[in-house]
Amino acid sequence: MSAAAGSTEPSKDRRAELADLTDRFVDAFNRRGLADVMSFFAADAVYEDAFGDKHEGKAAISAALAPVVDGGLGEICFEGEDRFIDPAAGKVMDSWRLHMHRGEGAEKERTLRGLDLLHFEGRELVRKVTYKQDGS
Repeated sequence: MSAAAGSTEPSKDRRAELADLTDRFVDAFNRRGLADVMSFFAADAVYEDAFGDKHEGKAAISAALAPVVDGGLGEICFEGEDRFIDPAAGKVMDSWRLHMHRGEGAEKERTLRGLDLLHFEGRELVRKVTYKQDGS
């Protein structure tokens, strides 16, 4: 194996690791498991929500995410659309559609479109920035 070929292996491994971490992070949201969601965050992580508010540390992030995860938006399901991964930087851009169901009937359903910028250091999420766009 050439040095050039060998140098891409860690990048491929890191890309796969970041994809797996992101998949499991999104799955924790879809299972509505706040403790599982929070297990990804570093103790001093920062979450910037879609309204521009900054939440620093696990307690503040948990409080900010609880209404989403604990049913405040009804039944939720994030459906992935596209993903870009920068393995060297430990960053993921994950675009999604969030389907929310607050009861029976189409008038009780809503879909948001958005994306998360996720920054991992090792296996810990140190920064999450969310952007959203209302849509149908």
